[in-house]
Amino acid sequence: MADIEIIDNGILVATLRGELDNHEANRIRARISSSIFTGQVRAVIWDLEGLGFMDSAGIGLILGRMRDLAPLGGETLILNPSTTMEKIFSFSGLGQNVRHCTVETAIGEIGGVLHEQ
Repeated sequence: MADIEIIDNGILVATLRGELDNHEANRIRARISSSIFTGQVRAVIWDLEGLGFMDSAGIGLILGRMRDLAPLGGETLILNPSTTMEKIFSFSGLGQNVRHCTVETAIGEIGGVLHEQ
């Protein structure tokens, strides 16, 4: 399951929970890429704290959205992955994008402000 929200300053927060398989990754990919290509998003924060399982489709999902953001100089942060997922991100060259912090801290790091609802 994924909750996707665009907040101020073009920051998209994708909170993933449960298991991320190919079908779910395709659904998320379409929504986020559309938001990037229409100019609504300049950064993506992936909150993986509640994600129990992710296969190669999940890695592809994150890498692909980074590729979508690259021409815009966009940023990507990956928050709180499991130990196993963190190793995979490191092997994939994404270790510098991993953070162990709250969504609010990550938003602040990339220049946004979270407004409580």
